[in-house]
Amino acid sequence: MTAVLGVDGCPAGWVGALLVGGRVTLATAPTVAELVDRAAVRPVVVGVDIPIGLPDAGPRRADLAARAVLPVGRKSSVFPTPTRVAVAAPTHPEANAAHRRATGTGLSVQGFHLCAKIAEVDRWVRSGPGVAVLEVHPEVSFTELGADSVLSKRTAAGVATRREALRRAGIEPPPPPYGPGVAQDDVLDACAVAWTARRHLDGHSYTLPEEPEVFSDGLPAAIHV
Repeated sequence: MTAVLGVDGCPAGWVGALLVGGRVTLATAPTVAELVDRAAVRPVVVGVDIPIGLPDAGPRRADLAARAVLPVGRKSSVFPTPTRVAVAAPTHPEANAAHRRATGTGLSVQGFHLCAKIAEVDRWVRSGPGVAVLEVHPEVSFTELGADSVLSKRTAAGVATRREALRRAGIEPPPPPYGPGVAQDDVLDACAVAWTARRHLDGHSYTLPEEPEVFSDGLPAAIHV
């Protein structure tokens, strides 16, 4: 059967939910390229919870559109994507200064901590990995699935609503424990990303915005749902 892979960052590096039919198999790897290469079945679509298509200046329309569809209380889960010059900077002070020159606003420490993984995925995507790679935001996918995404994914109630939403979609998330460096919210996010990857394969997904932006890197910037 055709496989898709949902990928989420975690302290262990990356966790992947390989979805074949309704069955999920989990795997972890220090890099996203290794994660895809280690998959028991080669996925034809890989969804990743990381920005793809980095702005040169100003906010991405994808991020603004994603915040617009999320309920009050969860909009802040969509972080502003750092500019390409900020992602390339080695330290937070340098990234903050570069981002401010490009956009007029600074880059938070939290935003800077995402830069290494953003740069990793950017290099991987531009290397030509041989599979379709989509940017997916799990909270947007969970909202589309009908989960009460206002509830934090780190609470028992938040976990329950997200698990039930995935089950209704025919996906049974594996139960914990998952091993060092992988938390339950990482696994649920990877499963939601896999759901969107499967929707894309089936021709049922859509993008935010409807027409992707393209910056100087030439990559279409859009969040798939």
